Amino acid sequence: MDGATQRVSIAAVERDTGLSKDTLRVWERRYGFPAPHRDAHGQRFYTGDDVAKLRLAKRLLDYGYRPGKILTLSAERLLQMVDSAAAPKATRDEAAHPDADVDAFLHLIQTQRVDELRRKLSGALLHLGLAHFVADLVAPLNERVGEAWARGKLEIYEEHLYAEMIQGILRNAITSIPRPGAGTPVHVMLTTFPGEPHGIGLLMAEAFFALEGCRCVSLGVQTPVPDIVRAATLHKVDIVALSFSNTMNANHALGGIVELRDRLPQPVGLWVGGNCPVLERRLLDGIERLRLLTQIGPALLRWRKQHAP
Repeated sequence: MDGATQRVSIAAVERDTGLSKDTLRVWERRYGFPAPHRDAHGQRFYTGDDVAKLRLAKRLLDYGYRPGKILTLSAERLLQMVDSAAAPKATRDEAAHPDADVDAFLHLIQTQRVDELRRKLSGALLHLGLAHFVADLVAPLNERVGEAWARGKLEIYEEHLYAEMIQGILRNAITSIPRPGAGTPVHVMLTTFPGEPHGIGLLMAEAFFALEGCRCVSLGVQTPVPDIVRAATLHKVDIVALSFSNTMNANHALGGIVELRDRLPQPVGLWVGGNCPVLERRLLDGIERLRLLTQIGPALLRWRKQHAP
């Protein structure tokens, strides 16, 4: 079935693109796109072409474009803009480490060479070491996978296959890190808010915290704020670290951060990271914004100095 004849429900569009139903309806009223069709029962549906264009629009929103500037443009023009916006970042990422051949790994995902992908990822981990593996390969590869999905060059199941593989490799690597020795380690709790189902960023951050000698407690993804507060209190953590992908609703992210900071005891640090655009706004005092995983080490050094007995 081609993109023009494929029928996609509004709920499926929301799951596929990360754009809420309310957002889709507002765009329909303001910009005339997406303009849904109706089935025999009067239910909204969209075409596959609509979904492909919405994926591109979502990607450009993540790069800072406004809906009114892009939704009236053709899918072909949006694709050109995505390519242009992604190119400078890809160049920076590839320069990070000469052995991090991101395109080669993406090709393995797209061609379903699962065993070879797993073997080469595991080999890259051994060759680069965990920190460089995460920062120089996994981080840019995540970006490239997201761009390929937005352009319709990667299926959802292929993205899921990659995500499960990376998470398994990272969990095994984190488990093999020696436990902290003498002294009092920093206790860090990691999680995401409801509506943020992506766990790769969480594991990437946990790897860097563990390498810095922290004791990490991961709650996994989609933990409500009251439960984060209760768990942080029970486990007597020093820092709560949250991960946000660019699919997270910006208002939900900001509202949750404000609520959590208000409810956590003041001595507990609240650190946030990821590529959700809302994190670029000025956040509240008492919140540590980490733009890069490599900032975790210096931030911990500052934290230890401030909280030294």
